[in-house]
Amino acid sequence: MLLELKNIVVHYDKVVALRDISLGLDKGEVITLLGSNGAGKTSTLRAISSLIPDVSGEIWFKSRRINNLPPESIAAMGIAHVPEGRHVFPDLTVLENLHMGAYTRKDKEGIRESLESVYTHFPRLRERQKQVGGNLSGGEQQMLAMGRALMAKPEVMLLDEPSLGLSPVLVREIALVITNLNHQEGISIILVEQNARLALRLAQRGYVLEKGRIALEGDTSDLANNKRVQEIYLGGT
Repeated sequence: MLLELKNIVVHYDKVVALRDISLGLDKGEVITLLGSNGAGKTSTLRAISSLIPDVSGEIWFKSRRINNLPPESIAAMGIAHVPEGRHVFPDLTVLENLHMGAYTRKDKEGIRESLESVYTHFPRLRERQKQVGGNLSGGEQQMLAMGRALMAKPEVMLLDEPSLGLSPVLVREIALVITNLNHQEGISIILVEQNARLALRLAQRGYVLEKGRIALEGDTSDLANNKRVQEIYLGGT
């Protein structure tokens, strides 16, 4: 198992956000976390990235326990987090934003290769490279956030609501990039996505979270045929 969570518990003050969460991600795999707002999906990603202090339980990456390491150490090890809401640097150009994603790297030639790879996946970013991030459209900012994460040359990407607020055309573009990153680049992905149909199509396995616990898990084909999943997340069809 490339990445594994064992019995993770997360508290926000007196509120329990995650209750005994255990899940795994194999190398080259895409898994999805489904659930309503407040179910614990984002908290799971933030726990992996060490953005939540004092996580109970164990998080292992490539046979090394990583929970409660500094976030910059997690990123340097090869786990890139693309948070909900994009969070690009609005006053920096597209190119400067992308270079910020490579801040842990020293290999100048490798960074140039990664930049070219980002532009291959997101041609629009090449066209906008001198434009400041705050002036991009929502879809372009999502591309920039993902491109910046790719500049770290990750083995694992944590994607939190990548299609949120995007037009159907841009959703299809982002979905194709996710597939290409997995198939062509070999990046393993944990996908949090309110668009359950999209998530179940892109991932091989899934976990359904309810009130901070895992209520269901399995292959996405099985989850798509589960009556409970159909009724709650797929509109009853």
